[in-house]
Amino acid sequence: MFTGIIQSIGEVVERKELSGDLRFRVKTCFKAPERIHLGDSIAMDGVCLTVTQKHGDEVVLDVSTETVNKTTVNQWIKGRRLNLEPAMTLQDQLGGHLVSGHVDAIGRCISRTPSARSEVFEFNVPEYLQKYVVNKGSITINGVSLTVNTVNQNVFSVNLVPHTMQHTNLGDLQVDDDVNIEVDTIARYVEKMLAPHLN
Repeated sequence: MFTGIIQSIGEVVERKELSGDLRFRVKTCFKAPERIHLGDSIAMDGVCLTVTQKHGDEVVLDVSTETVNKTTVNQWIKGRRLNLEPAMTLQDQLGGHLVSGHVDAIGRCISRTPSARSEVFEFNVPEYLQKYVVNKGSITINGVSLTVNTVNQNVFSVNLVPHTMQHTNLGDLQVDDDVNIEVDTIARYVEKMLAPHLN
């Protein structure tokens, strides 16, 4: 599990295509890379991946075809900046919200508008996810825990303060860029518990 609080902006150093899936080498830029070990999970742009090799502050990760097809991973090229967060421990502060690292869908940035020192970003998501996106609820975009400002069917907005723009890669987003979306896990459990009573 993760919190959606980004700890580093990493960079893709190498991409290899291997029999239909992908292998990446990523420079993590963590302040304490020695804390990362083989087998550890790291959320990269919201995608939970397993460290298979480690060389200093660089890690190697294998990505399955399923993950390539369901996330923006296929768009990662050398030099791409990625939001990184190691898996949380029981001693960590839950600063964002509970994030699984299992991307629900690819969304798209459809606008960004200045608002004082912040910016308002609008995204669309597939229609089947819109029921999980609620005003003032939590959502994860490229691994970043954010609060939903407004919702209009399958379009929602978030407000990004200067700190978030500076310490994540969301400030790099342009209109029509794809993003990894993970809805609030609690919403899914609520739906499942209520389903027998709604039929």
